[in-house]
Amino acid sequence: MSDKIIDMKKILKIYKIGDFKLFALRGLELEIRKGEFVSIMGPSGSGKSTLMNIIGCLDTPTSGSYVIEDEDVSKLKDDRLAEIRNKKIGFVFQTFNLLPRSNITGNIELPLIYSKSAPIRIRRTLIDKVVDSVGLTDWKKHRPSELSGGQRQRVAIARALVNNPSLILADEPTGNLDSRTGEEIIAIFQKLNREGKTIILVTHELEIAMHTSRIIYLKDGIITNEEIVDSPVDAIAKLNKMPGLEDKMNNSGVNK
Repeated sequence: MSDKIIDMKKILKIYKIGDFKLFALRGLELEIRKGEFVSIMGPSGSGKSTLMNIIGCLDTPTSGSYVIEDEDVSKLKDDRLAEIRNKKIGFVFQTFNLLPRSNITGNIELPLIYSKSAPIRIRRTLIDKVVDSVGLTDWKKHRPSELSGGQRQRVAIARALVNNPSLILADEPTGNLDSRTGEEIIAIFQKLNREGKTIILVTHELEIAMHTSRIIYLKDGIITNEEIVDSPVDAIAKLNKMPGLEDKMNNSGVNK
C-alpha cells in the first residue's frame, strides 16, 4: 500500500453557467502523505473551496484522477462517495454546523447513526472517548446555545473524530474565534496530528498556517508554491506566553 493518503493528478473542474465555462481547478496535482498536517492558502476565487469539496468527496472533478487510500474516487456514484465521506473523512467547519436542538452527545452521535458502524451500546463509549479528548467531559448534556464559540468548535472536532476517519478536513476552523481560542483549537489539531491523524486545514491567515508542516499556495485553480515549515509554531508554547492562561485553559483538552 502507498504511504499517500491523497494522490490527485491533472484535476480539472469546470462549472458551466449557460454557455459560459468557469475553470475552478486547472490541472491541479497534489499529494498528501499519511500523518501530514498541511495547510492550504489562497485568495478568494483561488479554488480552495472547490478543492476541499473534491478532497472531501462532496464533488467530483470534471477530469483527472483522485485516489484516496488507494481507491480512485474520481467517478464514483453518489452513494459510494457518501460512504467514503462518512467512514474516511471528518469535517470541521468555520460555522460549526451543529444541530441547535441536540445536546453535545446528540451532535457527536450523528456520524455513527449514518454509518451504522457501531451498535447503540458501543456508541456511548466512542462518544465519551472523543468528548474527553477535546476537554468537554462536563458539558455532554449542554446544547450548542449554552456553549462558547471555542466549545462549539471542540464539539465539531469530536464529531469529526467519532468514526475514527483517516483524514480530517478543517475549513477555516479558527475564523469565528478570538486569537486565544483559535490557538487552543490549533493545539488540539496538533495533538491529533502527533497521534497520527492526517489533517488538511484551509486558512486565510499565514499565522495559522505556520502551525502546520507544509503550506500549499493556491491561485487561479493551480498550486503556485509549496513551503515546508521546518519548525511549525507550537500552539501550547504560544499559549503559555499569553496572559490569563489559567482561566482560558480550563476544559481546553489540549494538554491531554
